[in-house]
Amino acid sequence: MQRTRSLLLALLAVTLVVALVAAPSRDTKTVQAQESGTLLEVAADAGNFTTLLAAVEAAGLTETLNGEGPFTIFAPSDEVFAVLPAETVAALLADPALLTSILTYHVVPGNLLAADVVALDGQQAATVQGEGINVAVVDDAVVLDGNAKVVTADLTASNGVIHAIDGILVPLADVDPLLTEGDIVTAGSSTVFPLSTAVAEAFEASGYIGTLTVDSVGTGAGFERFCLNGETDISNASRAIKQEEIDNCTNIGRTAIEFRVGTDALAVVVNPALECVADLTIEQLNLIYSATVTNWSEINPACGDVAISLFSPGTDSGTFDYFVEEVFEADDAPIIGANPQFSEDDNVLVQGVEGNPGGIGYFGYAYYVANAGALKILNIEGVEPTAITAEDGAYPLARPLYIYSAAEILAEKAQVADFISFYLTNVDDIIGVVGYFPASNATLSVAKLNLYVALYAAMM
Repeated sequence: MQRTRSLLLALLAVTLVVALVAAPSRDTKTVQAQESGTLLEVAADAGNFTTLLAAVEAAGLTETLNGEGPFTIFAPSDEVFAVLPAETVAALLADPALLTSILTYHVVPGNLLAADVVALDGQQAATVQGEGINVAVVDDAVVLDGNAKVVTADLTASNGVIHAIDGILVPLADVDPLLTEGDIVTAGSSTVFPLSTAVAEAFEASGYIGTLTVDSVGTGAGFERFCLNGETDISNASRAIKQEEIDNCTNIGRTAIEFRVGTDALAVVVNPALECVADLTIEQLNLIYSATVTNWSEINPACGDVAISLFSPGTDSGTFDYFVEEVFEADDAPIIGANPQFSEDDNVLVQGVEGNPGGIGYFGYAYYVANAGALKILNIEGVEPTAITAEDGAYPLARPLYIYSAAEILAEKAQVADFISFYLTNVDDIIGVVGYFPASNATLSVAKLNLYVALYAAMM
């Protein structure tokens, strides 16, 4: 597997020639050095690109990229491609035409220096692949296709220039919801429910006139509908799909495809009357939710005699699964034995904590945001849940959010492919309003790449 991944990185190296020159940073950097060699010679001179030259030759791009050009290459870093899943790696390796389509989408004819790229704000840059890259200047940074930021600019060669980016560019066709026909059925995670609902509303507001159903039934129940009964087109999930669920999908002729759409910082909340509690450790959560301690005075004597009242998502919930894995090392017996008030409806949990002076509960961050005036959120292990601490892993209860579909569904139902493409293109503009946090550019790029690979295969 490692050899396969390394080979893919070599094949993709035409878009990685700057990765060893400068690592991504929050601010765009400009490299002023003028290189005398071609783009590929510059790569060779870096001393670490021997496989690059062989891969470019194998892809039939050596003569082109050693030619007069000029070319502009938007180059993702090694870190970006390190997150590619094995099945995506295999699909790219199996189809040179698919790989070339993606590679050449990172190459623009002409010598576009940083100032030239900035001047394209609000326009498209035509690529060698044929499709155009959307260019936008956002907060003084150049953002391509909504999810790849230029982090290092103007590494020049005799036949072009390279700009490093922090995501993969994927040539997905633009979607016009007004032209999308057919119904779409989604169900699953209560955590992802408000996000998928918001995206669905935006899809409808953009002209979609079909019926788009979004049900909140819990991650586990959602996968039952998707993989056992074949009732839904998309399954919302607050955890990754399990092998048993993958097998169930396979048994009904569905090949599940994962799309990560954001990040949640699982919110642990208490009744605002508990001024004595501001932070809990994972160990304390274990003691509380196993009913080993039953009074808040056992956590902090300053709380006085206040009985602890437990509220928890139901056992079909991906949130429950995640909490049990992180707090109880995947053993659900202690929390079930503690007999908390379970509900698959997070709003019921909110009301329970709000209405009980000793109440404690946990659910997706969006439900805290929507009810912040009635709840008190706690730090975990001294870390506040924020966009930064969720994405970098500092917050102990940060977790990815997903939607799933299947290759067979995407091949059969263009409306589902349209909606997922719209979802991935617009989610970063919507997710903050809902109350969750964007996935990294690299991670969202992988989701787009998964969709592109599936749609490409469907056309073959």
